[in-house]
Amino acid sequence: MLVEMTELLGRQIYTPDGRLLGEVDNVIVDVDQSKIDGLYLDETSPMLVEDSRPTNVPYRWVSAVNDVVLLKYFPRRVSVKKVARAAKEEEPVAPAAR
Repeated sequence: MLVEMTELLGRQIYTPDGRLLGEVDNVIVDVDQSKIDGLYLDETSPMLVEDSRPTNVPYRWVSAVNDVVLLKYFPRRVSVKKVARAAKEEEPVAPAAR
């Protein structure tokens, strides 16, 4: 069964254990290879993704596409890695005068 990319928009995505991740808001395409690279979700389940942040699901994780999208893999929980900030922020450098 062939599915057009536009038909994926708005479809719900479920994890392998049946939890709703969110809905497809956009499709990421690798134009050079003429294939779908991922599915972009603007809003995600806060139970699965920290702060319901936007997420790109690699298409290789997709198991089936029908009325919904079923994933064959999704991490237990996605969290954002915190980066330690320097104690003192550097001041911006002014452009050189000519």
